[in-house]
Amino acid sequence: KKLREKDIEISVDGGNLRVRGGRLALSDSGLLELIRQNKEELIEAIASGEYLELPNGQITVPPVRIPADCTAITPEMLPLADLSQEQIEEVVGAVPGGVGNVQDIYALAPLQKGILFHHMLGGEGDPYLLSLLLGFVSRARLEDYLAALQAVIDRHDILRTAVMWEGMAEPVQMVWRKAVLPVEEVVLEGSKGDVGEQLYARFDPRSYRMDLRQAPLMRAYIAEDKDKERWLMLLLLHHLAGDHVTMETAQREIELQLLGKADQLPAPQPYRNLVAQARLGKKEEEHEAFFRAMLGDVEEPTAPFGLLDAQGDGRGIEQASVMVDEELERRLRERGRKLGVSAASLCHLAWAQVLARVSGREDVVFGTVLFGRMQAGTGGEQGIGLFINTLPVRMRVGEEGAEASVREMHRRLAELMGHEHASLALAQRCSGVPAPTPLFSALLNYRHSRRAEQNRAEEELRAWAGMERLRGEERTSYPFVLSVDDLGEGFRLTAQVPGWIGAKRVCEYVSTAVGTLIQALETAPGTAVRTLGVMPEWERQQVLSEWNRTATEYRRSCVHELFEEQVNRTPEAVAVEYEGRQLSYAELNRRANQLGHYLRKLGVGPEVLVGICMERSLEMVVGLLGILKAGGAYLPLDPDFPEERLAWMLEDSRVAVLLTQERLQERLPQYEGKRVALDRPGQEVAEESDGNLGRGSGLGNAVYVIYTSGSTGRPKGVLNLHGGLSNRLQWMQEAYRLDERDRVLQKTPFTFDVSVWEFFWPLMVGARLVMARPGGQQDPDYLMETIRNCGITTLHFVPPMLSAWLDYEGAAGCSSLKRVICSGEALNLEVQRKFQRTLKAELHNLYGPTEASIDVTCWHCREEDAAECVPIGRPIGNTQVYVLDENLEPAPVGMHGELYLGGAGLARGYQNRPEQTAEKFLSNPFSRTGGERLYRTGDRVRWRADGQLEFLGRLDHQVKLRGYRIELGEIELALREQAGVRQAMVVLREDHAGDKRLVAYVIEETGTKAGELRDALHGRLPEYMVPSAIVTMEEFPLTSNGKVDRKALPEPEGDAYAKREYEAPQGEVERAIAAIWADELKVDRVGRHDNFFRLGGHSLLAARVVERMRRSGLKVDVRVLFVTASLADLANSTEELTEIIL
Repeated sequence: KKLREKDIEISVDGGNLRVRGGRLALSDSGLLELIRQNKEELIEAIASGEYLELPNGQITVPPVRIPADCTAITPEMLPLADLSQEQIEEVVGAVPGGVGNVQDIYALAPLQKGILFHHMLGGEGDPYLLSLLLGFVSRARLEDYLAALQAVIDRHDILRTAVMWEGMAEPVQMVWRKAVLPVEEVVLEGSKGDVGEQLYARFDPRSYRMDLRQAPLMRAYIAEDKDKERWLMLLLLHHLAGDHVTMETAQREIELQLLGKADQLPAPQPYRNLVAQARLGKKEEEHEAFFRAMLGDVEEPTAPFGLLDAQGDGRGIEQASVMVDEELERRLRERGRKLGVSAASLCHLAWAQVLARVSGREDVVFGTVLFGRMQAGTGGEQGIGLFINTLPVRMRVGEEGAEASVREMHRRLAELMGHEHASLALAQRCSGVPAPTPLFSALLNYRHSRRAEQNRAEEELRAWAGMERLRGEERTSYPFVLSVDDLGEGFRLTAQVPGWIGAKRVCEYVSTAVGTLIQALETAPGTAVRTLGVMPEWERQQVLSEWNRTATEYRRSCVHELFEEQVNRTPEAVAVEYEGRQLSYAELNRRANQLGHYLRKLGVGPEVLVGICMERSLEMVVGLLGILKAGGAYLPLDPDFPEERLAWMLEDSRVAVLLTQERLQERLPQYEGKRVALDRPGQEVAEESDGNLGRGSGLGNAVYVIYTSGSTGRPKGVLNLHGGLSNRLQWMQEAYRLDERDRVLQKTPFTFDVSVWEFFWPLMVGARLVMARPGGQQDPDYLMETIRNCGITTLHFVPPMLSAWLDYEGAAGCSSLKRVICSGEALNLEVQRKFQRTLKAELHNLYGPTEASIDVTCWHCREEDAAECVPIGRPIGNTQVYVLDENLEPAPVGMHGELYLGGAGLARGYQNRPEQTAEKFLSNPFSRTGGERLYRTGDRVRWRADGQLEFLGRLDHQVKLRGYRIELGEIELALREQAGVRQAMVVLREDHAGDKRLVAYVIEETGTKAGELRDALHGRLPEYMVPSAIVTMEEFPLTSNGKVDRKALPEPEGDAYAKREYEAPQGEVERAIAAIWADELKVDRVGRHDNFFRLGGHSLLAARVVERMRRSGLKVDVRVLFVTASLADLANSTEELTEIIL
């Protein structure tokens, strides 16, 4: 009591007491004398754990109450555990030697509970096994090490601990008085490969599990490596029994044991002290208030690179380490000292910068590993056991200045220290992120470590003589982890991330982030932290320059000029064919020339727009070429468009002349300008010269205007240029090499920009253009007949149309096909595979908006490519593509961003829409010459590591529902990957005011039930991303351009919805589970369709529920609850009820 009053701490130092306090307190000679008189008793009390003095929130640790000669343990002997007499007898009965071998029983520390949960959830492996591979020059040295290690185990209670959870509401750990390290010798043959690799592979934590009910939570596997004349030992330590400091402390103790200096070891610190602090220290209400204030408005997880699985087993994870540059380390420490903040605070902010860039969020939450020893009492900093704890830290990486952000991070970490023994499950419950979705999937572990082989004393080297550390790994269940080892003189960064991201690259991100942060603090501390770069210069150059090296020399000629050159080469060859009628190159050129001359007389020239409203025919081709020869630009008008839409387009575009067909005259809206019916052109056209016209337009002039749907409800005209079109078609010829033997089918409505290359590409190179009859593109039988009869080698499909066409039996007989071009929508892998099963032709996936001369990227679909989705490839000639974040900075490789386009193909803009043009066409910030532009596509893409682009969906397909941002493409992908689903589309519907729901539409092949799909999604996606309704359809409604018409998708009804009205549990099993849920979830009633997590469940509660079910005779794996979260589904996955104990 007197020590507390005077704020004095005491600790054991060898055989003495170390007394620490203020000068005034230590000047009290009477108190010091009292301490001297009770020295031996105080040393004994501290060693036994009876006394624990803390600077904050002091508590007294209850003494160990199980005597050495105990014959029966009772509940009152266990002040740090809640067990009934029956439970005590059950767990004691599982200990070798029975009650005589039980030293203590107490609860788990907070992080231990989380790790045990992951162990229970795990399948084949265990991500929380620490591994260490050691080499020894002889079996004798190996035995020396094992003897020293056993001595360390004998000293520390946590190393003699087993964990018991079966049959109990809360798990406990049992300290055995004697626990012998299991050592197993295995025989490995050097002829089968490296013996060390074989040993590690046999007991790889990714596939090996330890029995946690048997102490110690450590295993040793030894093998002789005869080829290298050495012995090997693989040591496995479960994270439940130790952390990074434990490993270092244990190695130092082993060192002293090997040197015969065990008497110099300090008194061991009982692990029960930490458990007591967690249980008896700050109240849960205090922790809850703190985390609710921090996380209450966080509704979405921070998911770097989209990673959300925080329950992984380490598979696919790679590890890399780099040392921070010495000069950067010096500047970091110096800046920390000047600001009065820790180096850890600076590193935490740098990690937040990285996470902001790789998650697309300014407000980030990540886990930080707390040392856990700040409140662990005297000597706790060198204690053995799992002292660390993982808790969330939240940081905004926005407009705040660098210095202010550093100070804020320092403040937040300091506040978090006061709650270092809170549980992560409690923190998650205080956020708005619903279970089982994790609050975060990224982790930072900042730790103080000794630099290996640095300043080693001679006796230390002697202790380890003949022993060598070969390999060590420490993993977690998190998929995106950075460890910062503060070596005193140097920092080592170690990243553990999926292999496709690259661990070394993540380390470089952090180094770059630290560098830009320190630079800002030194020169401009008010710099907004969101503007500080994290991408290393090599990657920045890669995505901005290397992958955009597309400069190509093409002819500086307009498309109609390239056609005229081909006329001179093959005048008598057939140029165009339609329904049995043909025109040679010479005849097509003559007729187009006559029309061109006539149009010029009507005032058509550069920048003059000519409307053309026709059905597919020979005259359509004549009209298009004639307009270009006259120097004008064409505006395609579909005669099937509603009259009102046609009238508006004519008025908006202000066309000077309208080309049409006689039979369409009555269907056209009123038009005051000149009309010309090309199927009856009249004498005035026939009398014009049929010679080529002089150049009327250049590469910088308009070539066509195509209207696309607009966000205002009115279509907008995209004005494209001759230079862009010429570049696009010359690239296409360079890539695919058409010749006079090729036949290209023109079947795309000419109001869709794909038609542009269908018309002009074959006519530039001497191939034959075959025109499908009007509406023929929608008739699979007609298409197959035309392909076979005309020998079509090249054609285009929008992916949904290709999929439908491939389903027809005759598709496989179209053997003349050499190449099929896909564009207009995302091509999924199943359609590609179906194509490759059906045809021998090449399949090419192209991407591009109307605003960039048809297509800007290309990908050759090959069967051997193992990607999960079909990429859109790389940029075409003289085109640049940029994946940028919201700040117009390049997104890291693998991270989604918005696609921006630059280069030769960009349109001039939107016809008569200067404001919309300015909004979508921006100045290129990466241009070296100035004056170049970028087009903002609104498409969400990412770079693959090989420099190919993947299309992820429209940004406007990202919706917000009940506060959650949802990318519809992610749900669609999850549906398409289910067996039997051919196509999938997801929309956000509001069929009734205020009632927004996600609705999925699927085309299935095998009669898959909507309920089965919904169940599969529940196991794959967060609850809020699972559609409320799944509608099965035979086909999707399509627009005239062959794209899915989302607006025409039907309102769901009947069985499409997942009903959740209350229905009483049925049968004994359901009623038993409902009673357990109601009790644990604190709800009045539970229906058979209720969802565990929607009722407020979380991961640790799930483990408790499953344990209560087991005690009630209901056998179920905890993982089942995460896959089938409804009561009825869980009951179906549970073995028959044998006995109920409530």
